[in-house]
Amino acid sequence: MSTKNRPRATTGGEPGGFVRVRGARTHNLKSVDVDVPRGALVVFTGVSGSGKSSLAFGTLFAEAQRRYLESVSPYARRLFHQVGVPEVDEIEGLPPAVALQQQRGAPTTRSSVGSVTTLSNLLRMLYSRAGDYPPGQPLLYAESFSPNTPEGACPTCHGLGRVYDATEASMLRDAALSIRGGAVAAWPQAWQGQNLRDIVTARGINIDTPWRDLPKKERDWILFADEQPQVPVYPHASLEEVKRAQKKKERHDYLGTFTSVRRYVLETFAKSESPLMKRRAAQFLVSTDCRTCRGKRLRPEALAVTFGGSDITDLSRQPLKRLLALFQPHADGSAAGRATFAAEHPEKVEVVRRIARDLTGRLEVLLDLGLGYLTLDRSTPTLSPGELQRLRLATQVRSNLFGVVYVLDEPSAGLHPADTEALLRALDRLKAAGNSLFVVEHELEVVRHADWIVDVGPGAGEGGGRVLYSGPPAGLRAVEESRTRAHLFAAGVHRPAPPRAPGAWLRLTGVTRNNLSGIDAAFPLATLTAVTGVSGSGKSSLVSQALVELVAAHLGREPLAEEDEGNELERAPVEPVGGRIASGADRVKRLVVVDQKAIGRTPRSNLATYTGLFDHVRKLFAATPAAKGRKYGAGRFSFNVAGGRCETCSGEGLVMVELLFLPSVYTPCPACRGARYNAQTLEIEYRGKSIADVLGMTVDAAWAFFADEPQVRRPLAALRDVGLGYLRLGQPATELSGGEAQRIKLATELQRADRGDTLYVLDEPTTGLHPADVEMLLAQLDGLVAAGNTVVVVEHDMQVIARADWVIDIGPGAGDEGGTVVATGTPVDVARSKASRTAPYLLRALS
Repeated sequence: MSTKNRPRATTGGEPGGFVRVRGARTHNLKSVDVDVPRGALVVFTGVSGSGKSSLAFGTLFAEAQRRYLESVSPYARRLFHQVGVPEVDEIEGLPPAVALQQQRGAPTTRSSVGSVTTLSNLLRMLYSRAGDYPPGQPLLYAESFSPNTPEGACPTCHGLGRVYDATEASMLRDAALSIRGGAVAAWPQAWQGQNLRDIVTARGINIDTPWRDLPKKERDWILFADEQPQVPVYPHASLEEVKRAQKKKERHDYLGTFTSVRRYVLETFAKSESPLMKRRAAQFLVSTDCRTCRGKRLRPEALAVTFGGSDITDLSRQPLKRLLALFQPHADGSAAGRATFAAEHPEKVEVVRRIARDLTGRLEVLLDLGLGYLTLDRSTPTLSPGELQRLRLATQVRSNLFGVVYVLDEPSAGLHPADTEALLRALDRLKAAGNSLFVVEHELEVVRHADWIVDVGPGAGEGGGRVLYSGPPAGLRAVEESRTRAHLFAAGVHRPAPPRAPGAWLRLTGVTRNNLSGIDAAFPLATLTAVTGVSGSGKSSLVSQALVELVAAHLGREPLAEEDEGNELERAPVEPVGGRIASGADRVKRLVVVDQKAIGRTPRSNLATYTGLFDHVRKLFAATPAAKGRKYGAGRFSFNVAGGRCETCSGEGLVMVELLFLPSVYTPCPACRGARYNAQTLEIEYRGKSIADVLGMTVDAAWAFFADEPQVRRPLAALRDVGLGYLRLGQPATELSGGEAQRIKLATELQRADRGDTLYVLDEPTTGLHPADVEMLLAQLDGLVAAGNTVVVVEHDMQVIARADWVIDIGPGAGDEGGTVVATGTPVDVARSKASRTAPYLLRALS
C-alpha cells in the first residue's frame, strides 16, 4: 500500500501498522480482503444491509473477543456475552477490542446514569467516608447508600421508592353495573370468575344488584377480605335457588375457596408465570411514594447522612452540570469553609479532594458530550440508545487505556449536529491516547472527519458484501460504484419541490411534560413537519409523548405503552401529560405511531408474518392440487403450530447446543435441516418451490416470483419502496435493527388502502439509514402527505429537515435549558433564526 494512503499521524503514542483481514465471510461478506490502519479513526460506510456491521462487529470485534477469551479461565468465559466465532480465514495485527453498541440490556429502573458511569459508586464512597453523620450514628459502608443492596434498600418498598396496592377505584369498572354485569374490572376471568361469583352467591350476596346498591360491608368483603373461607357451591344457581337448596340442605357440588379481588390481583402479579396475566394484574395496581423513605429508596440511616446539606438522593437528582459546579471548588481547594473543615476533620479533607477530582474529571467528559442535562438517578430505560452509548463512551475516555480498538455502532445516532461535534472531540481524545477507532456510521460529518474510510456495498444483502474502497476520504470520490460517494461530496440538499403551504392546523396549548412547561405548539396538517433541537431539548416529549397521547385520547384510544418484559413494578411511574388540543382535532381520523421497537421478541416473528403477506402465501400453497388432495389447509403451512411444522425444532429451524464455557451454538435442525417444516409439508410445492424455499427468498426475489399475485405483491412492493428488498422473508425479528423494524412497520402501513386524514408520528426514522436510504424514506413520506395525511418526524438529519414543509425547533439547550419553541417556519425561515442552534447546520445544508 502506498505511503500517500497512510492515515494522518496520531499523537499520544503511535501504534502504527495495519489490521489485515483475509477471507471474511460473515453473513453476506463475499470472502473480503481488506487492510485498515491502527491508531486512526476508521469509518465503515455503505447502505443499510451492505455488510459493514458484519465486517466491523461480526468479524473484527468477534475475533478480538475470541482471542481475549482464550486467555482467561473457562469459568470466567461464562461471565461474558460471547458473540461467536467469525467466518474468516485470517486476521493479522488485531489489538484487544472494546465494543460500544446501542444495546439497551434488560430494562430496569435499578440501572441508572450513575451506575452506567460509576459516578454513583464515587458518591457512595464520599458519603460513607466524608459525609456529615448525626451525633452518635455509626459509620456506614458505601453499600449502605445503594438502594440495590440489602444494606441500603428501604425495608418498606425494597428500594423501589414506591409502594403498590389495589384500591376500590383501581379495581372497579362501573359502580352502576352488577357483579354479573362486570362492575369489578379486576374480577378473575373464565372459570375462576364464575367460581367466585357462585361463592359470593352462596354467601347470600346478590350478584345482579348494582354494585353501588350493595351494603358497604359486602363490597369491602368482596374486594379486601383477608380470610379465605371454604363455601359449599351450587354452580350457576341464582340467589333464590341457593337459599332454597341451603334451606333443604341439598347436596352441594363442591367446596369453593373464596379469594378477595385485591388478594387475587396481588397474588397473580407476584406468582403468575404468564406475562399476559401479570400485565393484566399490573393495570389494577396504583402506586404512591413510600412513606418510610419518601420516595428516596434508602433506609433512614443512609438518608440521615448529608454532604453540603443534601442527602445522597437529593444530590443524585441534580443535573450533571450542577454537580460539576458543586464539586469543582472541592476539587481545586477553593471550597468555602475549607480551612475550618480541615481543622475539625483533617482525616476527611484528602478523601473529599480525591473523590471530587475524580468526579469532576468524569463529569467534564459527560458535559462535553452534551449530557449535562441528565441526572444520576435517571433510569436507563428512559434513555435513548444514543444517550446510553455516549455514557459508555465517556467512561472509556476516562479509562486511559492504550492500544485498544474501540468498535462503535453509529455513535451519532440520536445526536444533533452540535452534539456530534462534541462526540468527535471525544473520539479524537481516545485516538490521541494511542487507540484505534472502528466506527460503523452513516452521519456524513463523522465520515468526513475520518482518517480512513472502508466503503462496503454496493447494495444490500446479496447485492453487497464487497469492499468498494479502503483509504482516505478524498479517494472515495473516484469510486463510481459507491453509493456513499454522491452524498459525501454533494454541495447541499436538493429539494425537488417548494414546501407545501400550511392550511389547517392542529394546535396544542399548555403542554407540560418532562422539561416542557405550558408551551403552545402548532402542527400544520397535510404536510411533512420536522421537529428539531439538540439532544434532550424536549422534542420527543412534545411529539412522541404529548402529541401522541393527546390525539390518542381524542380518538378514544389508550395511550401507547412500553411493553417491557421484566418487572412491571420497577418501571418508572408515567407522568401525565398536561395541556389540551385547542383546535384541529376534528381533521385527524387516525393516529399511527411508527417506532423502532422490535416487531417481535422471538425468531418466530419475521417480516412475512408481521406484514401479513405470509397469510396470502399460505393460502396459495393450500390451494394447490396436491394440498387439496391431502386436505391440507392454510394452517398446515404455519411453522408456529403443530401439524405441518418440524416437531424436532418446533418450527424454529435451529437447535441450540449448550457448550458451557463456550458460546452456545445454534445449528440447523438435524430433522428438517433448517427448513422448519416436516417432510410431508415440504412435498407441497407452488410453482416448483416449497414453503421453506419461499421463506428463504429475499423481498426482491419474492416480488419477481409472485408477479401474478397482487395480494402478495402489494406488501412486497411496499417493503421494496422503503429499501428493504434485501431482507429474507423468513429473517427472524431478532436479527433486525431498530431502523429496519421501523421501516417494516412503515411498509405495513403503506399497503393499507384507507389512507387520508391520518397523523403519522415517527421518532428519528433515519436512525441506521444511509443517505441513499434516507432518499427512499423521504419519497414514501412525501407519498403519505400527497394522499392527504399529516407526517410529523422528530429528526436530526439535515437531509430530512431541509426537505420538510415546516420545521418546529425546540430548545435552545437541553434539560432545564430547553423546553421552549425557539423557531417555527419553513426550513429557510428557521435557518435564518439567530436563537436556534439548529439554524447554522440547516443553513449549510440548504446552501
